[in-house]
Amino acid sequence: MEIHQLRYVCAIAETGSFSRAAEHCHVAQPSLSQQVLKLEEDLGAKLFDRLGRSVRLTEAGRAFLPHARSILHQMEAARTGVADKRTDVRGSVAIGVIPTIAPYLMPRYTAAFAKKYPEARLRIVEETTPVLVESLRNLSIDLAILSLPLRHKEFEMFPLRTEPLFAVLPKDHPRAAAKSLALKDLRGEQFVMLRDGHCFRDLSFAACARARVTPRIAFESGQFSSLLGMVAAGVGVSLVPEMAIDRNANCSYVRLSDARATRTIVAAVLRGRSFNRVQHAFLSGIRN
Repeated sequence: MEIHQLRYVCAIAETGSFSRAAEHCHVAQPSLSQQVLKLEEDLGAKLFDRLGRSVRLTEAGRAFLPHARSILHQMEAARTGVADKRTDVRGSVAIGVIPTIAPYLMPRYTAAFAKKYPEARLRIVEETTPVLVESLRNLSIDLAILSLPLRHKEFEMFPLRTEPLFAVLPKDHPRAAAKSLALKDLRGEQFVMLRDGHCFRDLSFAACARARVTPRIAFESGQFSSLLGMVAAGVGVSLVPEMAIDRNANCSYVRLSDARATRTIVAAVLRGRSFNRVQHAFLSGIRN
């Protein structure tokens, strides 16, 4: 088994094509195909089904791919650690972040990181928690910025911040000027909420359950900005974390009196995996 064979397998899996993988790896396609066939012979199993112009991982290929990626990541980490003794940080880091955090935290984090480490390669993926969890497992991303709860023992988590939740009300709502309110005060109201798949929806429903409130959903979206627009239009009330407050949205924001109505944001990494210097630098930067 050769390193370049592992690189070819990963490239085919990522591009879905032998020809595009060959182009990506700067090698002739016949040579790439021959090396993959040789690897399959050594393993005693097919890694890909060749279906005309398309390529699909076999069951054996899906089992093999995370190990191949892990070896390549470790090789890159070793190369970076040995070769780069200067004060600048080179290498790459892939970050996953959920949509209810990405627009509020990532611009500041990434701008500061890019300014401090201009030669580092940074890739950011915005996805829901289940997708990012799987991406951490298969090593297609290096770390993920998520919110708790996250019930996966294979991850190590680094707390970044905890923020309170706020009720979002139309400006003319009877409780719009209150300093705080209990969710029971909104019993009977129509709610506009994030749709299924967003972890903040689960946090919102948990807070409502503690207050014995069953939200009547009038509108669902994948973006806080859409929810704020609907609240401003009088469609219903909503809940948002502190970072999503937009004073230009023509809404009123009232902090919930429930001390448990908070969101804790963490950076999650696969426990035991190795990091190169640029990955360490990014994790250290977002924790400060």
